[in-house]
Amino acid sequence: MNKWLAMLIGMTLVSVSTLSQANEVQDQMMVIAKNYGTILSTNSPDEFKQGLAAMKDAATKAQQGVPDKLKGQDKDSASMKDYRHGLDVLMGEIDGAKALADAGQLDKAKEAAQQFKMTRNEYHQKYK
Repeated sequence: MNKWLAMLIGMTLVSVSTLSQANEVQDQMMVIAKNYGTILSTNSPDEFKQGLAAMKDAATKAQQGVPDKLKGQDKDSASMKDYRHGLDVLMGEIDGAKALADAGQLDKAKEAAQQFKMTRNEYHQKYK
């Protein structure tokens, strides 16, 4: 009886771990989307930069997870590498927009942030 209980607990832990990874990616994507709306609508350089920082943090966390569409694939598979590359691209774009905001060019930073949507569309088509 104790073996069965131990096995059931072990299987439950594995299931919960897998579900939390999937939810982690989804949760981080929601953080990115929420802050994307904020940065496009704000006129405050500080709020813009805070939104970018939150987006970059969420993208970094999302890289550690596995999107639902890639469940069961090896972490070094071509698809997983491409998924992480997409988030690297986004983080590079975030850094570019932040540099413009730091230079006092909020309007140009917002224009640069428009590129985030194209990156999102490209990688969502593959992995969402």
